[in-house]
Amino acid sequence: MAFKDRHKEEKILDVDAAMSGSLTFRDPVNLRINGKFEGTLETRGTLVIGPSAIVKANLIGDDIIVAGRIKGDILAKQRLTLLPTAVVEAELRTAKLIVSEGAVLEGTCHMLNDNLSAEEVAKYLEVELASILEWAGSGRIPAVKESDHWKFERKAIEEWISAGKVK
Repeated sequence: MAFKDRHKEEKILDVDAAMSGSLTFRDPVNLRINGKFEGTLETRGTLVIGPSAIVKANLIGDDIIVAGRIKGDILAKQRLTLLPTAVVEAELRTAKLIVSEGAVLEGTCHMLNDNLSAEEVAKYLEVELASILEWAGSGRIPAVKESDHWKFERKAIEEWISAGKVK
């Protein structure tokens, strides 16, 4: 029973068309692009670039799986997976990188560390830096103070967001 309920809440978008522009998904969604896309795309959840997809865009997502062609910058907050048919020309920033044999990668890769600064958390949550510092000081957000700076563990922040504690 719980299995069916979970699937009712799961949001899946399967795009098999040519699109351009700027798209932002604030809620987690499983998005699959099978056609052409140009512009910028920011999503939460899983983003799949299908084997027939041609993407010229800057991508931001949690878990990004690439089987098609991409040219642009990619920020994968949790994981970036390049499947054997992937052809990627990009500057990559990711916490984890999986490159399958046969995948083509041209560009640079920067591995994200597991800790975020107050500025990075403010930008990620789209709130003022002062709010983040106030929340950290009052214990409303998971943080550790080291010297004069607050440190935020990426996983703890993700869990905090998933629990709906950000307001």
